[in-house]
Amino acid sequence: MSELDLKNFTLSDLNKGSGIYFIGIGGISMYGLAQLAQGYGFRVGGSDNHPSERTAKLADTGIRIYNDQTSENIDDFKPDYAVKTAAILPGNAEVARCLEKGIPVIDRSEFLGAITRSHKSVINISGTHGKTTTTSMTALMLIEAGCAPTVHIGAELSFFDNNTVKLGEGHKLLVSEACEFKRSFLEFSSTTAAITNIDHDHVDCYPTLEDVIDVFADFTDKVDDDGYIVVTGSDRNVSKALDKARARREAQGIAMPSVVTCSSDGTPADFQALNIEFVEGLPNFDIEYNGEFLGRAHLLVPGRHNIDNALIASACAYLNGADAYSIIKALNEFDGADGRYTVKGKYKGCDVVVDYAHHPTAARATIEAASNMPHNDILVVFQPLTFNRTKLLFEDYVTSLLPCRKILFGEIFSDRESDNLGISSKDIADEINRRGGDAEFFADKMDIIPRIDELIKPGDIILILGPEDIRELGDILCSEE
Repeated sequence: MSELDLKNFTLSDLNKGSGIYFIGIGGISMYGLAQLAQGYGFRVGGSDNHPSERTAKLADTGIRIYNDQTSENIDDFKPDYAVKTAAILPGNAEVARCLEKGIPVIDRSEFLGAITRSHKSVINISGTHGKTTTTSMTALMLIEAGCAPTVHIGAELSFFDNNTVKLGEGHKLLVSEACEFKRSFLEFSSTTAAITNIDHDHVDCYPTLEDVIDVFADFTDKVDDDGYIVVTGSDRNVSKALDKARARREAQGIAMPSVVTCSSDGTPADFQALNIEFVEGLPNFDIEYNGEFLGRAHLLVPGRHNIDNALIASACAYLNGADAYSIIKALNEFDGADGRYTVKGKYKGCDVVVDYAHHPTAARATIEAASNMPHNDILVVFQPLTFNRTKLLFEDYVTSLLPCRKILFGEIFSDRESDNLGISSKDIADEINRRGGDAEFFADKMDIIPRIDELIKPGDIILILGPEDIRELGDILCSEE
């Protein structure tokens, strides 16, 4: 078996019909990549220690699924290549058996990088917040315009029959979500790269905000010289990243890609949202490109932050062949990606809304969006994600959540840390209460449900924020109606 150059290989370097085995296939990104690999003509299998609806769906398509991770699985499936998720811990039995047998083990980001290098045009959408929504909007605009892109996003989308990917025509255009966790997006090639915003996150990888700014500057190095970098023009951290990228390219005598700016706050920009108004909490606004009126958008997803997401998406799509009509039509029909302000249903006369907003900034934006929707009161249920993030951003969590009328905390969720660093959600709840707020902590998330029953009244919004672990409460509540 020839040795792969993991930084430069493309799908054409893998023999047609080769067996690819995904270790951690139930993860949201791996789930989509496995389907793309199957669509590209590879023999696909994989394992996950946590059987789920996603692994069941993959099995239904003919992908071989193993509900554990043992060396015998490798012997049985006989892969030519293995792809592993970043969540796989050292000492994994399947990785070890692959190495014993000389089977190349490819990181998830390296495999997605190969997919980006296999397409003529690639739109990679990055940023601390809003990646999934912006990628989804961009994809729908291009599909509406007949551009037939291949799409990879980090959430299920109703327009894709609740799938996370869509196979396009050939290898001409790819739209993909690009995450900075463990610097993974540095494996991706782009002809258009978007940065929605930059905030301090993934603190286990980036101890300081400057480290985050630096890696986004590095991300722009992966954009073709004649390509585009699409950014929110009023984000100071994005501006710092671009300044670093420009200085580095100038020093090396390399051309900077065209920078296309977007703004919803009056800051001069190429793409602008003007005449903004909220109708029952939903944004309505005009979109202009360099003074040209493209149309008026009437979003079905709440929150001012979604105006910025829509502008970034409009720019990415317009620069890659979407017309104004398709852009506005897609925006007016987009009803959100799964887990991003998703109304799950009703519970005792209340709207049950779930959102992945686990970061303090995202939580603040989502709570603000909910406050603009018709409601009596808002009951917030919140679960932080990872001990590292919670410890380093503790003050941000407190100040973001302190204004809530009432907040119920589940314990911090982490599936990739063995040390809780002496931090608990109870610490946030206690500090909020010390400052005059009203918070409660529940070691067992199931104990939150009877407390919800005691607190709500018809017309309230039950807003459940955090990772999938806590968002499951939304399904449980709605199933009881």
